[in-house]
Amino acid sequence: MRQDPRFREIERERVSDRVAHEIMKMIAAGTLAPGERLPGERQLAEMMNVSRVSVRAALQELKAQGFVSAVQGGGTRITTAPNNTDSGLLRLVRADAKNLHELAEIRANIEVWAARRAARAADSAQIAAIGDALQAMEDPARGGHHKAEDDYAFHMAIAKATGSAVYMHLMSTLQDILEKMFDYHRYTLIARPEDDRMLLSHHRKIYDAIRARDPEAAGQAMQTHLDAIVRSYTAVDAPANLADAPKAVGSGA
Repeated sequence: MRQDPRFREIERERVSDRVAHEIMKMIAAGTLAPGERLPGERQLAEMMNVSRVSVRAALQELKAQGFVSAVQGGGTRITTAPNNTDSGLLRLVRADAKNLHELAEIRANIEVWAARRAARAADSAQIAAIGDALQAMEDPARGGHHKAEDDYAFHMAIAKATGSAVYMHLMSTLQDILEKMFDYHRYTLIARPEDDRMLLSHHRKIYDAIRARDPEAAGQAMQTHLDAIVRSYTAVDAPANLADAPKAVGSGA
C-alpha cells in the first residue's frame, strides 16, 4: 500500500527517553529541587523498573540539556546554576555594589510572594527545614561567623517550601549573586549587634507565620524584613566594588 506523504511513521519511544521524561516531570513539579542529589543508577533502575543502561542514557541526555550535572566523586544532582556562573548580573555587581540596591528592591517583591506561597503549600518536613535554618541563626555557638550563610539557607528553605519549580530554579540561578548580597548585608550594610537582633526577630516572625499557615501574615512579615533592608541602602554609601566590603573572619564567604 502506498503511504500518504502527509502522515509520517511514529517512532517508538526508547525506554531511556521515558526515564528522562519522568525525571523532568519531577523537576518541573518541584519534587526534585535544584541542588538535590539523585539516587544512584542502580537505585533509580530498581525504583523505575528499568535497566541501568536506560537510566545511564537518560541521565546523559539530561546532562546534555543542562538539567542535571555530575557530582565530584560520583553521582548526579539537579543543576543549581548555569554553567557560566560569571553572569552579566554578577559582573554588574562586582563592578558596582550599588546595583545590589536594585536587586534588593526586586527581592522585596518576589520573596513576599514566596512567603505567602510557602504558608499555603509547605508540608511538615519543609516547615521543619525552615525551623532548622532559623535555629542555626539563633545558635550562639556559631558566634555570628556564619550569619550570611545561615540567612541564605533560611531563604532557600522557604524557596523549597513554595513547591514552585520556577521559583526554586530562579533562586538557584541567582545563587552566586545572592550569596554575595547576603555577605554584604550581614557583614557591612546591617552588621551591628542591634541589626542582628532585628533581623533575627524578622526571621522568627516569618517562620511563625509560615508554621501557622497564615499567608497574609507571612507576606507581611517578609515585606517588613525586606523593606528594612532596602531602607538601609539609602542610609549608607555602598562601596564602589564588592571587594572593598569587609567580611567576617571565618564566614566562609
